[in-house]
Amino acid sequence: MTRSVSRRRLLAGAAAVAAAPMFVPSRLLGDDAPSNRIALGFIGVGTHGHGYNLKSFLQQKDAHAVAVCDVYASRRDRAVKTINDHYKTTGCKQYADFRDLLADKSIDAVCISTPDHWHVPLSMAALSAGKDVMCEKPTLTIAEGRTLVDHVAKAGRVFAVGLEDRSVIYYHKLAEFVRNGAIGKLHTIRVKLPAGENFPKEEPVPVPAGLDWNMWLGPAPFAPFTPTRTGPQQWRNIYDYSGGKFTDWGSHLLDTAQVANFSEKSSPVEATGSGEIPSNAMTTRPVTYKLHYRYANGVEMHVESGGISLRFEGDAGWVGNNGWRGRLEASDDKILHTRYEPGQTKLWLMPPTEHRNFLDCVKSRQTPTYSAEDLQRLSTTMHIGNIATELGRTVKWDPKTESFVNDAAADKLRSRESRNWQA
Repeated sequence: MTRSVSRRRLLAGAAAVAAAPMFVPSRLLGDDAPSNRIALGFIGVGTHGHGYNLKSFLQQKDAHAVAVCDVYASRRDRAVKTINDHYKTTGCKQYADFRDLLADKSIDAVCISTPDHWHVPLSMAALSAGKDVMCEKPTLTIAEGRTLVDHVAKAGRVFAVGLEDRSVIYYHKLAEFVRNGAIGKLHTIRVKLPAGENFPKEEPVPVPAGLDWNMWLGPAPFAPFTPTRTGPQQWRNIYDYSGGKFTDWGSHLLDTAQVANFSEKSSPVEATGSGEIPSNAMTTRPVTYKLHYRYANGVEMHVESGGISLRFEGDAGWVGNNGWRGRLEASDDKILHTRYEPGQTKLWLMPPTEHRNFLDCVKSRQTPTYSAEDLQRLSTTMHIGNIATELGRTVKWDPKTESFVNDAAADKLRSRESRNWQA
């Protein structure tokens, strides 16, 4: 069933939700019987939503996957089968329209695993519907990220980001070593991220049966359907839906970089970028890129495409790794054997995985490991780099006002126009 509901109506409940007293429903407490589990709905069950998020939540005894939603009927069917096979039941519900899933009063929380351009609109709609939310990263623009932070505060719901790095031992230890002075005073961060892909232009074809193309596009500009546009790597390389491979992989390694630099609640104050966008291609984000950032404390961060690595350099040594979750390396092996007592370390203890952390916070009503504010600061760092690249010059950024310094052209790029997809 497809219904036309305005964005205003979707968000109208925010004030009422914020004013309601906070309590934990009785079904969230007690043993792990189905009626006592946290009822989860999944919006977006493609490659990551199905293969990682859904399957990870199915391993949590206090979670109960009860509904799925996707614009592809085939993906809905696959996810329903996965859930029903796991529970050995036939009770999983499926929705073609996310608004119908959000109207389901039996659902306590949702997990959003869609392309980037849907992250914030769907999160805000879910929060307004009274759901706790775990959403994938990153945001699409600086402005919408701040809007989300404000909306989370007003809604009074739990919001978590689907990002695992702070609970990955390799990246937690890197940040801990640096924050505790194992390499002396930090002065340089070097990051390598995968390059983007060059996808050739395609001719439009009829929308395949079982796909709601208008809903897939949503707030993005209208474009005719082409054969591979919705593929997980293709859409990431298109400006309308994503910030490119840079914001995809940057969401991981740049978070650890900012945590190590005590700047996870801030952003750089200056960025310069360059990149190569192929001509006559479906790809509209830089395939290769090089960026330079400077933070208020003088630390410089160099980011370039062509690998996966992270390295922190200080006046007394360096520490880093090569490859995703690669073995830790240092200028002196003694650094890698340093241990810090819980009461002495300048970094929080390593949290559980994002899925476990989200469920714990739904119960406790505490702020998750990755909050909306953390998402905003991390995404902003990447967005200002993309904006510097687009303008082809250095931009200066004020993290307090979240605006560019005396730069109207750059400020204009903090937001984008949204398509009225419900018209």
